[in-house]
Amino acid sequence: MNNQKPIAVWLLICCALVFAMIVVGGVTRLTDSGLSIVEWQPIVGTLPPVTQNDWEILLEKYRATPQYQKINKGMSIDEFKGIFWWEYFHRLLGRLIGLVFFIPFVYFLIKKRIDRSLGARLTGIFILGGLQGFMGWYMVMSGLVNDPHVSQYRLTAHLGLAIVIFAAMFWVALGILSPKTDNSDVDAVIRPLRQFSIGLSILIFIMILSGGFVAGIRAGFAYNTFPLMNGHFIPPEIFMLEPWYRNFFDNMATVQFDHRLIAWILAILVPLFWFRSRKYGLSATTRLACNLFLLMLVIQISLGISTLLYVVPIPLAASHQGGAVLLLAASLWVTHRLRVTKIT
Repeated sequence: MNNQKPIAVWLLICCALVFAMIVVGGVTRLTDSGLSIVEWQPIVGTLPPVTQNDWEILLEKYRATPQYQKINKGMSIDEFKGIFWWEYFHRLLGRLIGLVFFIPFVYFLIKKRIDRSLGARLTGIFILGGLQGFMGWYMVMSGLVNDPHVSQYRLTAHLGLAIVIFAAMFWVALGILSPKTDNSDVDAVIRPLRQFSIGLSILIFIMILSGGFVAGIRAGFAYNTFPLMNGHFIPPEIFMLEPWYRNFFDNMATVQFDHRLIAWILAILVPLFWFRSRKYGLSATTRLACNLFLLMLVIQISLGISTLLYVVPIPLAASHQGGAVLLLAASLWVTHRLRVTKIT
């Protein structure tokens, strides 16, 4: 374990960078900055514009896009810089994550610190990271056509893949720091509680995906009341689109209602899980994980309600997106602790 502890630290650093990437990506979306760079240049695009001529060339390319022609026509260079830098730092952070992951990975392989099983998992994560770069550009391409908005489907896929990468690295790091031992007697006792926590983690992931659709169609700017949606628990517009299944992805009322509904379900189930966990003689670390899980849910729901009532201010909305990642991390920590814990 001591031999692999630096690997866990490295993975947690990568997790922190992916967390920052998700938050910056959220701000990029909220500021409509994602379409400001119209080319995908993984190597050359690392260098930022320096001279006035560099900016003129970039702005000229942007002027050819539907977003400029239909939304930002007449935008000055200074205004363009305001949206450009968010997208630039978002892409630069993606490149940084790739380097921070790849270089230590090769180093640990050369030093033979990674066994075959761990190597396979880390290779899989690296492949997902490469796929994420393609997914990001695939998402941007959807907004460079007639409709100057990225597809909510591609946006949600991009977000979901980032969450999967974060969760995979976090889980592998937890496995290194707290390896599972032969604990079969305890496993049988707490298996129902562990299955409960797995279900909660899956539900949180689904909630994050639903949040992607909320962001994708700007559903957070509608129904800015709580707990009711403009006086209704179920808004009457919930099935106004045809065919009916489009409502779950294209209807602001339905998309926001689904997101709220999952939050209500979690608001019931997570405290129930916490109360059930108190019945077991869990270790101090596992109890701490359960307590932080409940606390993070309270914080995340509070951020969600505040974001809605104040009509999606950028600081609150970005905090809400980051809070979703931390809530998932808390649920994964609890689930992992229930794999390795001992009952006292």
